[in-house]
Amino acid sequence: MRKHPRSLGIDIGHYPTGPLNQITDVAGVKVGHVTLIEGDRTRTGATAIVPHAGNMLQDKVPAALSVLNGFGKFAGATQIAELGEIETPILLSNTFAVGRGIQAVVDWTLAQPGNASVTSINAVVGETNDSRLNDIRAGRPTVGEMLDALNCASAGAFEQGAVGAGTGTVAFGLKGGIGSASRIVEVDGTDYTLGVLVQSNYGGQLRVNGALHNAPDHKDKDGSIVMILATDAPLDPRNLERLATRAHGGLARTGAALSNGSGDYALAFSTHQDVRRTQERRAALTSYPTLGNDLVSPLFEAAVEATEEAIITSMALAEPMHGYDAGTNLASFKDALDLSPK
Repeated sequence: MRKHPRSLGIDIGHYPTGPLNQITDVAGVKVGHVTLIEGDRTRTGATAIVPHAGNMLQDKVPAALSVLNGFGKFAGATQIAELGEIETPILLSNTFAVGRGIQAVVDWTLAQPGNASVTSINAVVGETNDSRLNDIRAGRPTVGEMLDALNCASAGAFEQGAVGAGTGTVAFGLKGGIGSASRIVEVDGTDYTLGVLVQSNYGGQLRVNGALHNAPDHKDKDGSIVMILATDAPLDPRNLERLATRAHGGLARTGAALSNGSGDYALAFSTHQDVRRTQERRAALTSYPTLGNDLVSPLFEAAVEATEEAIITSMALAEPMHGYDAGTNLASFKDALDLSPK
């Protein structure tokens, strides 16, 4: 039976969580999945993260990407680095689906009211390689199936574990998946929410709250992870990049090998209304509010905590799975914890 880490007595960090302990605790953020489990060969899907309910191409959000090891594909990365903003939802899927994901995001964005004359879109698409459990060469998910993930995105609680872009992923020789967590942080008398969503598909030596566990050794040193951070705190792209970089601290706490073959990507964005890049603001001399450097450390620490918990949750809520290139069912996270820590 799948159990959230907190129901297993695993409480990571000291900041309080949001009501759902998910990225959707950040107001306006929506998440949608399409999950494909068919026969013995298909174990894949897509996950969409939509930063706000408006027209993202017209009202962009400040964002930044932090890459610890760039063995992967992250579409839209150069424009994020250049402009410090994103103008589409973020779509996650498998390695061979990135091109189809770009098309799905373009199609979805062109269909939004007010975009009838649009001729340029910077689609944001990330990936990990799910070929151990999924026949990755089969062309799934399709453009239409990834559109389904975008179209079904909603606020509130969403499923975690072996769903969406995490359907076929593997972490530490265990079933990986989609996981999320959130934190509430008081900064200068105001409470801000920070949420994280991860697609875990990497390896190393599993640590849970600092304790080393005897997870199965499947030589899973390589692999990848994508970590998406959302906050309602007013941050500029420079401090969003610093925030995204702290996600790698949470990744390291889980025992990640950080190997040559691992793609480790963290993208952070702010939903605060006053830092949104509206059409009017982009065409004028504009001052954006931003938390000063001396105020952001609590958010940095919360990012480490929430990322660590999101990763552990991605495994704890994933059912064991047999797939395309795995000879036996992958063990569950609970099975790994039943082994004595070293």
